[in-house]
Amino acid sequence: MGEGQHNRLAATASLGGAGDSLWQACVDQLAQELPEQQFNTWIKPMTAQVSDDFSRVTLFVANRFKLDWVRAQFAGRISAMLEKIYGQPVQLELAITPRESGAKPYSAPAVAANAPVVEPEAEDAAPDGFKTRLNTALTFDTLVEGTANRMARAAAMHVSGTPGQLYNPLFIYGGVGLGKTHLVHAVGNKLLADRPNAKVLYIHAEQFVSDVVKAYQRKTFDEFKDKYHSLDLLLIDDVQFFANKDRTQEEFFNAFEALLAKKSHIVMTSDTYPKGLTDIHERLVSRFDSGLTVAIEPPELEMRVAILINKARAEGTEMPEEVAFFVAKNVRSNVRELEGALRKILAYSRFNQKEISIQLAREALRDLLSIQNRQISVENIQKTVADYYKIKVADMYSKKRPASIARPRQIAMYLAKELTQKSLPEIGELFGGRDHTTVLHAVRKIGAERQQLTELNQQLHVLEQTLKG
Repeated sequence: MGEGQHNRLAATASLGGAGDSLWQACVDQLAQELPEQQFNTWIKPMTAQVSDDFSRVTLFVANRFKLDWVRAQFAGRISAMLEKIYGQPVQLELAITPRESGAKPYSAPAVAANAPVVEPEAEDAAPDGFKTRLNTALTFDTLVEGTANRMARAAAMHVSGTPGQLYNPLFIYGGVGLGKTHLVHAVGNKLLADRPNAKVLYIHAEQFVSDVVKAYQRKTFDEFKDKYHSLDLLLIDDVQFFANKDRTQEEFFNAFEALLAKKSHIVMTSDTYPKGLTDIHERLVSRFDSGLTVAIEPPELEMRVAILINKARAEGTEMPEEVAFFVAKNVRSNVRELEGALRKILAYSRFNQKEISIQLAREALRDLLSIQNRQISVENIQKTVADYYKIKVADMYSKKRPASIARPRQIAMYLAKELTQKSLPEIGELFGGRDHTTVLHAVRKIGAERQQLTELNQQLHVLEQTLKG
């Protein structure tokens, strides 16, 4: 340990030994950097045990919920701070305070300074024992922002900061794997960080259905209502699963009304906008539509690149930007597919002991690329769009310009640019020898309108899913 570190530890020795001073110096720093409520809730109650050689610091927390939360939100920062104060690497370990003397504490894996923290898969219980079902890894900080999710993210941030006020309910819709679930978990995690005693519950719609069935079978509807009607924030995924389940819809309507009456907040996700839901009671659809409805789109190129680089980094690997661009150009549909492609590349790289390059990515993804190239062609897009809008395929190449033909033609050009590797001039040539500026105009026009027109967005979503098989 250098003289500067010795002096600093000596200066902050308020709990007895130099080990206590090391942790106290870290606490003092965190007190300056964190909001007061966060510091008082998560950092201040912890106690520390420092090894004689300062190589390991064990922090004790009250319960598993707090352990996972501190691990996910603060461990990397604390570890780096300890190293900076001490001047050498310090291993950080988290443990639950033993309930009785002699009991062995539960310990989380040690965390090296600046190493990625492996997050828990799901959350079990809040400080008062209430099960939140939140995944602490899914926060606003770990969500890559882009034009595809900017409005939904902004609305979710607003809700997490001022629940029970505007945008209630918040209804987020979009296709599979676009980040809807990440966003709702982020709302819950942010609210709990600010208000640790808030009653927050995340569930999938199928779990709500299951809870209704159990309450019906066991005649425990009072317990069911106590659970759902007392929440401060209800986060519920995939409400389209309520279709054709009348008793479930009735109970959700009752819970919905009870929560809104007590100024609690409801955030829902679905694969389609409220009025596009089928076999769900009109009174429930009108409630879904009474707050704010926002879409999450498939991520644009730059956002896909950022997601790949960030997720590779979380796996302890640096992905070269040119490789990320190559993958992002070829995997366009959603974040889940991007993650799948990344896993294949990382596994291929490790197995073959080769550095990540475009050539390696091409080899790792050869099956995916061959399927994509075989399935999605401009000709296939033209036929699919013509069938959908009930026009002739020949109208895609013709010079006819009535809206009933020109509009589907522009949509087909937009999809050709989005789903194939063709250049603007190549696409123009395949649409009857049109100039590349005509294609560019169509791509920009449909792309802009997609952000504004719910019906168009839904039509494009259906076409994209059809083309991707």
